[in-house]
This record gives sequence, structure tokens and C-alpha cells, in this order.
Amino acid sequence: MEPFDDLLRGLRAEGALFGRSVLSPPWALRFVDGASLTLCVPLRGQGWIVRDDGTPPRLVQEGEAAIVRGPEPFVFADEPRSATRRELCRDVHSGGMDPRVAGEELGSPTIFMVGAYQVRRERPRRLLRVLPPVVVVPDEQDCSAMRAYLEAQLTNGRPGRQIVLDRLLDWLLVCTLRDWFDSADAEPPTWYRALGDDVVGPALRAMHAAPDRPWSLADLAAEAAVSRTTLAKRFTELVGEPPLTYLTEWRMTLAADLLAESTATVGEVARRVGYADAFSFSAAFKRVRGLSPSEYRAGSRFAEADAARRNGTSPQSEADAGRPLCKAT
Repeated sequence: MEPFDDLLRGLRAEGALFGRSVLSPPWALRFVDGASLTLCVPLRGQGWIVRDDGTPPRLVQEGEAAIVRGPEPFVFADEPRSATRRELCRDVHSGGMDPRVAGEELGSPTIFMVGAYQVRRERPRRLLRVLPPVVVVPDEQDCSAMRAYLEAQLTNGRPGRQIVLDRLLDWLLVCTLRDWFDSADAEPPTWYRALGDDVVGPALRAMHAAPDRPWSLADLAAEAAVSRTTLAKRFTELVGEPPLTYLTEWRMTLAADLLAESTATVGEVARRVGYADAFSFSAAFKRVRGLSPSEYRAGSRFAEADAARRNGTSPQSEADAGRPLCKAT
């Protein structure tokens, strides 16, 4: 199992729609849902992403994709100055696009799709913490045919349309994140760079593939076909912490999600993340997270219920779900 795959596993669109907006300048849309991640993809034309936190405005053109890290609001506008004009700004909610700016206009220069993800679990949060406020990734290949296909999917009524939209949203998000992580300007986490190392890479993959195994430093060194000393030194140099420290932190991340989203007992969670008994697991969890497993479970469920109440929705049964900011017109 690749660590990058592990972090993205909880990011899935379930019942999501792409948003399609057809706009003529001047226009400005203010996204106020507080989404953890928002994906913006111009199918035609371009727009500027403007945040309130002092981040410089970013241009997103046809053939590019942008990811905006939340939960702070941001504006997508035809030009940066439009974002400051109150009479132009329309608040966008998950319930749908304001009809005054969503109507089909023949020959309109700008058509874009947007989808939002609410991230409430620990695995993808590890990914969020390393993202800048705005990521803009160019497409190095000619994807004009794909963009036309995406636009067509927004309006057709064929069977399976929802599943197609869900999976295309997942695909776009994962490809955009991966392309940014591999770019020269990115500052990915240390473990991402270390995956390509002949010594550290095998050890990282082994831990993620089987976190429940009773790994020792010797076991991990055997996976990398090096001595324990070599693995410990190289791992610490590249990742910034010893192998078993990394393993403990990853196990506690998995345990946090299991506690929040399942009814498994503390003992069952302990076994699934590599601990022989609930006592040793609870001690490790409290040392890393600052709360006992039971306290963490109670707090996470209260937080999810409170978020659902404020958003007017029911708590999600999936770990994370992508949901629309704008519904297809």
C-alpha cells in the first residue's frame, strides 16, 4: 500500500454533483460553505481565485485545475477587482447556484465546474496540512476531448450518470493533487519524497500495507534489505523521525478514524492497528493524541453532530464525502 493512496482513501465522492456555471463578465462567486477542499476546473475561459487572507490572487485558465484549501471563504471572479464589488458577489451554497448567475447564456466565455469535499477524518487531514492555500496545476497534455466529455456529462440523463460524475470528481482531485506533489514548486511532506528512496521506500510501504503487524526495526530493515542501523539513520534523515515513531503516529491516525466512524470496541481497534491489548493501545493513543480512545470517540461524534446541525444535514456515514457547491444547470 502506498502512503499517498492511504491518505486519499477517505476522499470519495458519494452522491456528489459537479457544478457547472455559465458566466459572462463581470461576475464574482463567493464560496461560503466552509469546505475543506474545493476543486475548480474551467471548461472554457478563465477565472481568478481571491482569498481574504492576503494570499495573492491566482489565475486559473482553461486546461488547468485549482484546489482551494478551506474552510475560509473565497471568491472566484472574472478579475480580481470584481471580487471586491459587493453588487457582483453572489454567495454560493451546496444547495445550488444562484439562478441569477447560473442561467445558460449562448456564447458565454466562461464555463467552469466546481466540487467540494468535507474532510472530517484524520488520514486526509494529514494531506491537507501540507497543502498551500491555493494549488493551481496545469495539464501538460491536450485534454480538450476530456473537457468536452465532462461538460456533456453534466447535462445528459443517461443511466449511471451520478456514478460517472462521482468517479470523475475523484479522478480529477487525485490527479491534481498528485501532479502538484510531483511539481518542482511543491513542498510535499518528507515521507512523499522518501518513497522514492531504495532504503526508506520499502519500509514505508510495508508499514502502510500491514499496520497491524508487530513490526520491529529488524523486520522493517529486512523489508529494505539493509541493516537496522542503516535503516534507522536513513529513515530519520529523510522523514525526520525514526521508523517506529512514524509507525506509532500512523497507527494512531488509523485508530482515530476507526474510533470515530465505527462501533468497534477499543480492544478491537487496538488489534486492528497492531496492539495486543487495549491497555497498551490506550496508553499509546493518549500519549500521542492527548485523549483516551473513549474520550476521543465521544468528542469526534459530538463534533460531527454539531457540524451536521449547523449545516442542516445529517452526519455522514462515509468517512469523507465530496458534495457539490453548485448543481448542474
